[in-house]
Amino acid sequence: MNKTRSIKESELKTEWMLVDAMNVRLGKLASVVSGILMGKNKIYKADNLFCGDRVVVINASLMDFNDTTRNKKLYYRHSNYPGGFKVRTLEQMMEKRPDYVVRQAVWGMLPKNKMGRRMLRNLRVFADSKHDLDAQQPIAVKI
Repeated sequence: MNKTRSIKESELKTEWMLVDAMNVRLGKLASVVSGILMGKNKIYKADNLFCGDRVVVINASLMDFNDTTRNKKLYYRHSNYPGGFKVRTLEQMMEKRPDYVVRQAVWGMLPKNKMGRRMLRNLRVFADSKHDLDAQQPIAVKI
């Protein structure tokens, strides 16, 4: 009788993936990146191990949005002081912090536990095409 052998963490091989966000919708980008971080593209996915790859997203400031989404999507923040509630639109956030927009969209598609936080640590987002991870030789992913 054959038994299924569980994979060990020492047998896992992780790679670096490079995703270009230029002219890509935010939801499509987040779903592809979260799938790579969770390891859904691997044949040996285990829920108790980090099987995913590390992801570098470049050109986050050049993403494509629907016109209504640009003005209707809101980001909320509170400073924990009275009157410290702040609301910003997607357009304002893209001017100030486009990396935060991508990170929040990907976090919304990851599991909300310790493993999801570990997956999110393997995401690097850059607003333009310059990044400091050339030594890792990332593999380009086409969306």
